[in-house]
Amino acid sequence: MTKQDEIFMKHAISLAQEGVDANAGGPFGCVIVKDNKIIAEGYNKVTSTNDPTAHAEVVAIRKACEVVGSFQLDDCTVYTSCEPCPMCFGAIYWARPKMVYFAADKVDAAKIDFDDQFIYDELDKDFEDRSIKFVRLLRKDAIPVFDNWAKKSDKTEY
Repeated sequence: MTKQDEIFMKHAISLAQEGVDANAGGPFGCVIVKDNKIIAEGYNKVTSTNDPTAHAEVVAIRKACEVVGSFQLDDCTVYTSCEPCPMCFGAIYWARPKMVYFAADKVDAAKIDFDDQFIYDELDKDFEDRSIKFVRLLRKDAIPVFDNWAKKSDKTEY
């Protein structure tokens, strides 16, 4: 870890406070860096935008992808004020940055009622045992679309 890493993390933490001060959402901030320069940033805007996906990391990832003109952030580093939740964890992996730094962790978040353990637990359950009902419907109609994707020669791989 370098002094520059600390500067980027302090900025992510200051964004978390900015979001809190603005009543935008939870206390989370994120910056994305490429070539030692911030290319995107964001803070949690869930409650202010009525968007449950508007977590700091997702907000920043969307902006960074626009900046680089790609759905992947291969040469980027993510600095986030808290260990990512399951949704942000997934978004980060799909975006494929080279590294993630985080400050607080999921235990710290759980202490202020941002506890995602129930999501991890739900993933391990059978469909019929989940707290939100999941029902498989028309699988046989969906599979041919998957087959068409697999055969498509001009697709953009990701």
